[in-house]
Amino acid sequence: MIDHRALIDDPQGILAQLRRRGIDSATVDDLTRLVETRREAIQRVEKMRHDLKVTSGEVQQRAKSGDMEAVDSARAQLKSLKAEIKDGEDLQQKVEAELENHILTVPNLPQSSVPDGPDESHNRVERTVGAPTQFDFEPKPHWEVAEKLGILDFERATKMSGSRFAVYFGAGARLERALINFMLDVAAENGYTEVLPPILVRREAMLGAGQYPKFIGESFETLDNEYALIPTAEVPLANLHRDEIIPEDKLPLRYAAFTPCFRREAGAAGKDTRGLIRQHQFNKVELFSYTTPEQSIDEHERLTDNAEEILRRLELPYQVISLCTGDLGFTSSKTYDIEVWLPAQNRYREISSCSNCLDFQARRAHIRCRSTDGDKKAKPRLVHTLNGSGLAVGRTVVAILENYQCADGSVVIPKALVPYFGGDRIALPAQ
Repeated sequence: MIDHRALIDDPQGILAQLRRRGIDSATVDDLTRLVETRREAIQRVEKMRHDLKVTSGEVQQRAKSGDMEAVDSARAQLKSLKAEIKDGEDLQQKVEAELENHILTVPNLPQSSVPDGPDESHNRVERTVGAPTQFDFEPKPHWEVAEKLGILDFERATKMSGSRFAVYFGAGARLERALINFMLDVAAENGYTEVLPPILVRREAMLGAGQYPKFIGESFETLDNEYALIPTAEVPLANLHRDEIIPEDKLPLRYAAFTPCFRREAGAAGKDTRGLIRQHQFNKVELFSYTTPEQSIDEHERLTDNAEEILRRLELPYQVISLCTGDLGFTSSKTYDIEVWLPAQNRYREISSCSNCLDFQARRAHIRCRSTDGDKKAKPRLVHTLNGSGLAVGRTVVAILENYQCADGSVVIPKALVPYFGGDRIALPAQ
């Protein structure tokens, strides 16, 4: 969440940044009012506590003098002050709770390098790597390729789970597993520590990662609402050092995690109703970094390049775009989307989203770092967090099936993946 102190120090600056994200001035006015009310409530309580201390001293002095009438008067004043302090503390807690609820719904502030614009049409292409795959035949969509090969079955998945699920068979399951291992190995080469986190998390973990309260209703939750199935491994990784102070010489900390992911709202408004692009359950390898504030800009470029490396090794054409202010995710201050070329759609589609959240998540999850340069007076400060898909596994399967399909219906396995898959081709089943 944003720093409420900045609302007092520079309300117009905060408003200008939020306007870039389409947030109206009334929201900032409400927040500024609450911050000021909270400050005034704290000052009132502190003054009353000071008065209470002074009056307590007067009671002791009057008791020594034997003036019992004055003592009784001072004690009555003490009682009144204690009641006023209790009322003041109750008001302070009420205002703080209201401020917390409001500020949790405000998105992160965009970096100055983020392009302005209301929607995805204003996103900026940063670079294109590789040329779109050319065929001497009409390329088929991945679901047709997969069904002909007998490696994906959507109908059987629907019988047991409903729409937007898939069953992988044989070479399809092996391809998914090969990609997961390949991605984790590349991440390890790039300095990421592998983590296998829980996929059920408490509500406070969703809050810390920025999923709640904004996206309540879009996750799958247990019947008692005590736990949520993670929509991405970003959630447990963002809470990995919750309530901790990390020595700065340990930063950056880089983690990679493979998990299943679950999203209730996948494919809203009828988009991508066929195939693997939008599923309620999918596998993903997540890259996550904790850094000092000074490191996070460079770390964002590094993390994005680490995700791109998967596509370069698989020799899949892709482009990198900067999301505009109107297309940024709630927690992100800047995001690069990596989009892979899909021949059957004749367009690039997102396969990874790499974001710098600055201190937005760290403030929610109370994650700080402390200087280790010998200055004992140095105060802890909030870390910066970054995340990115390295990559979405199902969408990588889609990209391989479409870009490496052959006229006879078989699919060539990318050279870098052959040692993991155990073969160089998925052939048609014998008739």
